[in-house]
Amino acid sequence: MAYPYPNSPQHIGHGRTYTLADVHARFLRMKGYNVLFPMGFHYTGTPILGMAKRVQDGDKELIQNFRELYHVPEDKIKEFVEPVKIADYFHEEIKSGMIEMGYSIDWRREFTTIDPAYQKFIEWQINTLRKKNLIIQGSHPVGWCPKDQNPVSQHDTLGDVEPDFTEYILIKFRHDDYIIPTATLRPETLFGVTNLWVNPDIVYKKIKVDGENWIVSTECAHKLEYLDKKVTYEGEIKGSELCGKKVQIPHRNDSAVMLPASFVESHTGTGIVMSVPAHAPFDYQALQDLKNSNKDTSLAEEIQKIEAISIIETDGYGNVPAKEVIDRLGIKGQNDPRLEEATKEIYGKEFYGGRLKQNTGQFAGKKVTDAKDVVKEWLIKEKFADILLELTNAPVRCRCGAECVVKILNNQWFLNYSDKAWKEKATKCLDEMSVLPQEIRPEFNYVIGWLRERACARQHGLGTKLPWDKDWIVESLSDSVIYMAYYIIVKFVNNNEIRPESLGHEFFDYVFLGQGSSDIASEKTKIPKEKVEHIRKEFSYFYPVDSRHSGRDLVPNHLTFFILNHVAIFPEENWPQEIVVNGSVLMDGKKMSKSMGNIIPLRKAIRDYGADPIRLAIIISAELLQDADFNLESVSGIKHKLESLLGECTKLKPEKPDELEPEDKWIKSKLQSAVSDLTSSIEKMRLREALHNILFSFESDLQWYMKRVNAKQRTNISGILHEINSIRVAMLSPFAPHIAEEMWERLGHSGMVSTSSWPQASEKIDGYAIQSEELLKSIIGDIANILKVTKIAPQKIIIYTADSLKAKAYHFILDKIMSGQTNMGIIMKDLIANKETEEIKKNPDFVQRTIKDILSEPTDLRKIKLEILDFDEKKLIASELSGLVKTDFGVDLQVFSESDPGKYDPKNKSKTARPFKPAILIE
Repeated sequence: MAYPYPNSPQHIGHGRTYTLADVHARFLRMKGYNVLFPMGFHYTGTPILGMAKRVQDGDKELIQNFRELYHVPEDKIKEFVEPVKIADYFHEEIKSGMIEMGYSIDWRREFTTIDPAYQKFIEWQINTLRKKNLIIQGSHPVGWCPKDQNPVSQHDTLGDVEPDFTEYILIKFRHDDYIIPTATLRPETLFGVTNLWVNPDIVYKKIKVDGENWIVSTECAHKLEYLDKKVTYEGEIKGSELCGKKVQIPHRNDSAVMLPASFVESHTGTGIVMSVPAHAPFDYQALQDLKNSNKDTSLAEEIQKIEAISIIETDGYGNVPAKEVIDRLGIKGQNDPRLEEATKEIYGKEFYGGRLKQNTGQFAGKKVTDAKDVVKEWLIKEKFADILLELTNAPVRCRCGAECVVKILNNQWFLNYSDKAWKEKATKCLDEMSVLPQEIRPEFNYVIGWLRERACARQHGLGTKLPWDKDWIVESLSDSVIYMAYYIIVKFVNNNEIRPESLGHEFFDYVFLGQGSSDIASEKTKIPKEKVEHIRKEFSYFYPVDSRHSGRDLVPNHLTFFILNHVAIFPEENWPQEIVVNGSVLMDGKKMSKSMGNIIPLRKAIRDYGADPIRLAIIISAELLQDADFNLESVSGIKHKLESLLGECTKLKPEKPDELEPEDKWIKSKLQSAVSDLTSSIEKMRLREALHNILFSFESDLQWYMKRVNAKQRTNISGILHEINSIRVAMLSPFAPHIAEEMWERLGHSGMVSTSSWPQASEKIDGYAIQSEELLKSIIGDIANILKVTKIAPQKIIIYTADSLKAKAYHFILDKIMSGQTNMGIIMKDLIANKETEEIKKNPDFVQRTIKDILSEPTDLRKIKLEILDFDEKKLIASELSGLVKTDFGVDLQVFSESDPGKYDPKNKSKTARPFKPAILIE
C-alpha cells in the first residue's frame, strides 16, 4: 500500500487505506497464504524542504500546528530547520501509530527513499527507462512553483492538488502597431467574429513578446513569462481607452470594434475576448444589452450596425442558434445564470453535429470535431495565432505558499507517457488485472489516455541524483512507482548482507529481470553467489504485486504510473495483479482540514478510544469508493459492542452438546451462511458489508436463537454458543485484532486467533431448519402486528395451516416461478391441467396471492422450499411455537389444519390459510 510522506503525523483519514490493507492481509494469512505486507517512508520531493524553509522563516501558523495540533516538543521544533529532522520525527510518529493500530507489517523491510541502497535502485530504474527511450529530453509544459523554481505535482501542492492545464489558442488581432491576442478553445469560430470584448475597468499591460508588441492583462503577461517567451514590459493602457478602437481580423480584409464588457475577467486568457454572437449565447446577449443601452452614445451607431455572422450549420438550429436558445429559455440579460445552460447546449450540439458553412473558405463542409485542429494548425502556420497554457484548476499553491503557473521547461528530462506503444502495454495490463471496486476502472483508462510527457527530474528537494546529469534530482513521483520490488532487497540491506555502494545494474538486472547471471552479479557486487541467487528466488516467489492499496486521489498519478512503469520494466509475468482504491474520510460529514479544526491525529484517537473501535468505525462507515463519514459517536457504540462480546466469551465453555434441537440446527446453518457470505464479501473488498454481517446481522440471528432456547427454558447451550462465538471471533480477527486475541483466549483456545485458519463453510446448510425458523419468526411477527393494530388483550390465539391441496399447488407454483414463469394466466392453466392440482381453479385468489408471496421472498429461501417436499407445518407450529406464544403473549396456542373436521373456527378464518402464511385468529 502507499507508503506515507512523513511531514506530519497521520490522522484518522490516513488510517483508512492502511486499515483496509491490513484487514486484507490478515484475512489472506488466515486463508493460508504467505503474505508479504511491508512498509517504507517517502522522504523525497519538496514538501519537507518547503516546511523546513517555513520553520526557518518563523512561519507562525506552521509552528503553531506543530505545537498545538501535533504536540511536537519545543526542542524538536527548533531542529525542524533541517528537512531530514522533520522527516525522521514524523517517520517515528507514523510508525508508532501503525504499530498501535495493529497493522501486521513486516518491519524488517522498512526503508526511506533517501537511503543509499534505495537510491541505487532508483538509478537502475531511471537508467532502464532511458535505455528503452522512454525518458526523453525536450521542452514540455509542467506545473511550476516560481518561488522554489521546481516542477510541482500532487504531493508538492497544498491540498494535494494535481496541476492540470488547458491549451488556449491565442488569435492575433492587430490594432495599429499592437497585437491584441484573444484566447479561445474553439479556433474554428474565428470566422464568426463581429467584435472584441474589453473590460473598461482593467489596466492592461503593453508588453513586447519575442519582438512583437502585445496588449494583455497583467495576469496574462505574468503567465507568458514562463512559456518560453521573452517578455519585456513597455507600459500600460486602460481598458476604457481601447473601447471603440478597431482591430484587423487576421484571416480577412475586415475590421472589428473593441466594445466594453464588465464580464471579461483579467485572470482568464488574455483579459480580452473575441465575440461570436451567432454561436455564443453570452456574446449574443451582451451585444443585445449594449444595443438596448444608451450609455455610450459615441459607440451607439457602431454597435447597432453589428450583425451576427453564422458559420456553423447544425440540424435543429437556424441561422443564429444563440438567439434561438436565448429566446426559448426566456433569457433577458447577460447576468442570467441560464446562459451557461444555453452555452453547453449549443457547443455540445455544434461540436458533435455541426459543419462549417461556405463563408469559412477552405474549411467549408468540415465537421466541427475535425475542424478545430486543422484550423489551429493553419492559424499557427500563417502566424495568425500563438499558444497560451494556463492551469485549469487554478489557483494551485505550492507547499511553500507560492501560486503555481504553467511553465515550458527546456532541456528537461521527461517520462514519455505519450508513447503509443507504452500506453497500449499499460492498457493490456489494466484489462487483465483486477480493479476494486470495478466502477473505478474507467478512470484508469481515462488517465492512460490523456497522460502526456511528465517531468521526471527537478533541481531542488530530497532525492536521487539523475545518474547521467547530477544537476538534476529524480522527481518524487518518478521514484515511487515500482518501489514494491525493493521490499525484497531491503531486508538484506537492513541485515548488512548487502552494501549499498556495491549495487549496480548487473545485480538489479539479475534479481528483478532474470537477465545476466548470478556469477556476474556476484562478481560486481562482492555478494556471495548463493546469496544473490537466494534474493532472486525470494523475488520470484513473491512477485508480482498481488494487491496494491491506495486512495482515489492517486489514480491520476501514483497508481497509473505504477502500471506504466511496471509494464515498461518488468516481464509480463511480473505485471501487477490488482489495485484496490478507496475514498477519503470525512469528519461528521465535513472534509478534514486544519482550518476547520476537525483533524484528529491517529495516535490521539487510539489513546482516547482504542485501536480496534477506530479500525471498525473507519470500515463500517462506507464501502470502498464512498467517502467514509467518521464520527466519534459510532466509535463509542462499537467499543460497547466489543466489550459486550468479550463479556459473552468469558462465560462460555467448550461443552459437547446433547442431541441438536431444531433451533440449534438452524443457528449452525445460519453461521455456515454467514461464513460463506463474509468470505465472499472480504474477497471482493466489500469490508463494510462483511463487518456489518458479523457484528450486527448475525447478532439478530443470535437474538432469535436465545429467544427460542429461553422459551424452552434450556440450559444446555454453552457448547453451541462456544462453537458459534469461536467462529465469529475468528472472522472478527482481521478487523479487530487486539480484542479478538483476548476473546480467543477467554474462550479457552491456545495459540493466537490471527494465526488460526479462516473458518470454512463446510457443513451442509439444513434447509428444513432454515425453513422452519423463518416460518416461526414470520408467525410471531404477524401476531405482534395484529395485536399492535387491534390493541386487544388476547385470551386465545389459534393458528390454521393450509390443506394438502394448497400445499401441492404451492409447490407447483414455486417450481414454475423458479424456472422463470411468473405469468398468472399461464400458471393457472398449468395448475388446472395437472390432476393433483386442478381443483385449485375454484380459488384463483389463492394462486394470485401465492405468486406474490413467493416473489417477495429471497431466492435462497425459495430454493430451500423447492427441495423440501414433506414439510408438516401443523406439527412444527404445534411443537415449536407454543412456548414462544406463551412467553411473548401470555396465552396458550391452538393449532388446526383447515381440513380438520372438528376445528374451532367461528369466523371461518381457516379458508384464508396459505402454505407458509397460516391464518391467525385472536380472541
